[in-house]
Amino acid sequence: MNLADKVLAVNNDLPIRTDAPVHSGKVRSVYWLTEADSKRLIKEKGYDVPSDTALAIMVISDRISAFDCIWTGKDGMRGVPGKGAALNAISNHWFKLFKAQGLADSHILDIPHPFVWIVQKAKPVMIEAICRQYITGSMWRSYVKGEREFCGIELADGLVKDSKLTKLLQTPSTKGVLQGIPGVPAVDDVNITRKNIEDNFAAFNFKSVDDIALYEKLLTEGFDVISTALANIDQVFVDTKFEFGYVKDIDGNDKLIYMDEVGTPDSSRIWDGAQYRAGNVVENSKEGFRQWLLNHFADADVLLNKDRMNERLALAADNELPVDVLMHVSKTYIDIAEKITGEKIILSDNPKAEIITILREQYQLID
Repeated sequence: MNLADKVLAVNNDLPIRTDAPVHSGKVRSVYWLTEADSKRLIKEKGYDVPSDTALAIMVISDRISAFDCIWTGKDGMRGVPGKGAALNAISNHWFKLFKAQGLADSHILDIPHPFVWIVQKAKPVMIEAICRQYITGSMWRSYVKGEREFCGIELADGLVKDSKLTKLLQTPSTKGVLQGIPGVPAVDDVNITRKNIEDNFAAFNFKSVDDIALYEKLLTEGFDVISTALANIDQVFVDTKFEFGYVKDIDGNDKLIYMDEVGTPDSSRIWDGAQYRAGNVVENSKEGFRQWLLNHFADADVLLNKDRMNERLALAADNELPVDVLMHVSKTYIDIAEKITGEKIILSDNPKAEIITILREQYQLID
């Protein structure tokens, strides 16, 4: 079996029993279980949720997305070996740490396989909850153009690229296209202020205006937990994106939880601590791959300019990347996952077959 066969690139064609369309995102696919299977698993596995909770199987892939495009490699490499397992392992680690430290639960109920989560249905808060501890990336690009206000926050003059900010900044943006919110353009991923959220909390799916402060608290606490843990392995937590949602607790009450993924190389910038102290930025996250793409293609504006999205999609579709580039990304993901979790990331020979066997034999979800 060659290396490309170990990559789980297509994850929306598993024969999992469902009576709803499979939702497939950039990296994960979601299979909503039938009502009967949800009730059965809650009872059989003892999940701590109401008996009528809707459950889903969430399957990660090894696809790699950057600049809102999926990228592939030569020699049949449709993704990055080990990426999916590394992302899940890191998120699982942080979610457990959050719960142990009394922050909040996640939507994960069970982990049948390194690529698979069983989750309870959550109503997402329509905010990309972004925290920044250093000025870099898109914030720096805007700053050098003269912008000083970000999400209602004023930045001082004289800041230096990649330097630590005086305090942790929360710079939220919209999750998806939200219609009819005064002062908020109906486009995906547009920066918003706290006042935007306060004035329209229901449109962002908050249950109450008080939950805005709770989400901010969980965001800051989550960032601090990860930042402290990464510092212990000499890694710098630069910035990250969290997502939140509501689920029902065992008594049927709404509770705000962490969802999607947290503190991963996909959702965060992570720098090597020793290199940073020496004056260098060495990325231990997808940002290194993003920077490679920007340097690799002659016209970097295609990747940065949202008005050129059609050109960008064509660029990704028409260019298979060198295998060594994807393998470098693989090493980055696996190395940081093993540092964070203290456990080896094992590459499956045939992850899809393994998933099918486990879900059939241990969960009776495949006929």
